[in-house]
Amino acid sequence: MKSITPTGILKFVSLIAVLAFSVLFLSGKKIENSNVISTQVKRPNIVFMIADDWSFPHAGIYGDETVRTPTFDKLANDGALFENAYCAAPSCAPSRASILLSKYPHQMESAGNLWSIIPNKFPNWVSMLKNVGYHTGRSRKGWAPGDFKAGGYENNPAGKEYADFDSFLNEKKNGQPFVYWFGSTDPHRKYETNAGVKTGMDINTVKVPGFLPDVDCVRNDMMDYYFEVERFDRESGGIINRLKKEGQLENTIIIMTSDNGMPFPRAKANLYDYGTRMPLAIYWKGHIEGGKRISDFVNFIDFGPTFLEAASVDVPKEFQGSSLLELFSSNSKKFDRSTVFLERERHANVRKGDLSYPVRAVRTKDYLYIKNFEPNRWPGGDPDTHVSVGQYGDVDNSISKYIILNMEGKPTDKDYFKLAFNKRPSEELYVLAKDPYNLKNEAKNEAYKNVLETMRNSLQDWMIETNDLRAKEPQTDYWDKVLYTPDYQYYNFNLEERLKAYKMLKNKSGKFKESPCL
Repeated sequence: MKSITPTGILKFVSLIAVLAFSVLFLSGKKIENSNVISTQVKRPNIVFMIADDWSFPHAGIYGDETVRTPTFDKLANDGALFENAYCAAPSCAPSRASILLSKYPHQMESAGNLWSIIPNKFPNWVSMLKNVGYHTGRSRKGWAPGDFKAGGYENNPAGKEYADFDSFLNEKKNGQPFVYWFGSTDPHRKYETNAGVKTGMDINTVKVPGFLPDVDCVRNDMMDYYFEVERFDRESGGIINRLKKEGQLENTIIIMTSDNGMPFPRAKANLYDYGTRMPLAIYWKGHIEGGKRISDFVNFIDFGPTFLEAASVDVPKEFQGSSLLELFSSNSKKFDRSTVFLERERHANVRKGDLSYPVRAVRTKDYLYIKNFEPNRWPGGDPDTHVSVGQYGDVDNSISKYIILNMEGKPTDKDYFKLAFNKRPSEELYVLAKDPYNLKNEAKNEAYKNVLETMRNSLQDWMIETNDLRAKEPQTDYWDKVLYTPDYQYYNFNLEERLKAYKMLKNKSGKFKESPCL
């Protein structure tokens, strides 16, 4: 056996050093078109928890005295609370598509409508993170309602379905970052009547928005809505507790929000604040200062760029949103966040001829300007059933809806029927300091002539910049013709029967007693 010389030993050690360096160098490189996870950056997990029809300001931390939201409140206290967060559209499917694709609804073709098709040709941040090694999945409501397979997706655009968070984590590889979408179906209707009062809610603390009649049955309806908000809050808390148990909390971005507004007249499916302004809290330990309150205006198309930047993944040029990470630092801001743009096309199929109700809007700190492109159409749907839901089918059926329908032509302190169901002018302008519930249209008030012109021009410029079909063809029938995927027919309901059937419970002397609304 030959003896090893000092020179040989030196060469051998040098060779080992070179090989070791090469392994470290290559392992830190991002390998294109593979699922290899970069070791250069510890990529954060993302837990996205989204309610179904929950409006701002219905959380304890926003000052609501009835609803109990300890999970949301703690998340906001430990992270950031947003005071001006807006969904892109006040309708489930287009709102969720805008979140996933970082596009305005009018840029997503058929996905701008409810119950439609979402094309997979557009970049999707969940899919992009999966492609760089993330474990992705969802429970319950992802992108919905609609037909994702017809658009070319194998799984829901929000991720493969899992029964719950535990099942999702069980399929994750050790050390693998993950994206988990928890899509609750709360507080979407139908509600269990009297669920709220049975849990001890006090009907006297309920603050009824100014566009709804302040009567006991409406307050009771709101408590049932609150009951489901609280259930979403509890389930979200369970997910966070599991993150703690797994030791994953410190490296996880947690988002808690909603897709669109509360399912009441003049809220959901409308561009007024109770349809588009959302609760939002974001937590990321070490990156977001606890207790931070953010008044900047954000649109939910901003989520995608935020998550990709946090994961050190290039943001596609097609994305329209802007990363929110700059709001969590002390550096100067790159983006103007003084304005948000909002829109809607067809919600339910509730107008003869399958017609949309096209609207665009611009919201600032002081004003809300709304452009109704088809003022001759019924904003809440036709007075008689066309395909779905019932009379005025863009408004979910509820005791609150029935009470307002029953007010038609009757003297009341406010014309609630007109606010909810009557046709609207082509332009609306609301002065928010005087009118937080968006009730008094100032579009024809000469005192706001210059404001109206400024807001109108701002909206038109945005429509042109974002290639909105309605910028050139205001009366385009594109969204009228987009396929409505369900095939069912609902019929006109008997209003008197619905009103008589509703029995609220009142707590009198420690005992519940039934009380009718008529």
